[in-house]
Amino acid sequence: MSDGPQPAPTHTAPTLPEPTLPARGDFPHFLSIPTRWMDQDPYGHVNNVQYYSFFDTVVNEHLIREAGLDVQATREIGLVVETKCRFLKEINFPQTIHAGIRVAKLGTRSITYEIGLFRDEETEAAAFGHFVHVYVDRETRKSVPIPERVRAAVAPLVVAG
Repeated sequence: MSDGPQPAPTHTAPTLPEPTLPARGDFPHFLSIPTRWMDQDPYGHVNNVQYYSFFDTVVNEHLIREAGLDVQATREIGLVVETKCRFLKEINFPQTIHAGIRVAKLGTRSITYEIGLFRDEETEAAAFGHFVHVYVDRETRKSVPIPERVRAAVAPLVVAG
């Protein structure tokens, strides 16, 4: 038996490989979004909650333009059930964000979008994340198949996984 405290055993935690981040050319659709003065926080950069607003904006802009989504009248609606964002570089005001989207998974009742946010003309993403819509009936909130007009609008965004 030894005197005094013993050092804790050291363990090396397994590390996950760094994910391969997409480049600007990996996205088939873009929307340019100017940052606003009010997007910044006291730390001098765009606040993290605004990134999710950029995600929501590019996805819904595409659905409104390409699928004719009428957010007030459409019976089947996509509810966001999951989001994730990796913050890679600061975004500031005044910069223009180019939000690129692609579809990683087009299921029967859900769509998984991947979004890259690019500063000005940069080719490396400042942020990368995903956004999952599950389609439901507006009144009952029960899941329903993705409407055909939506499926047709997002099919060109599907990337090989």
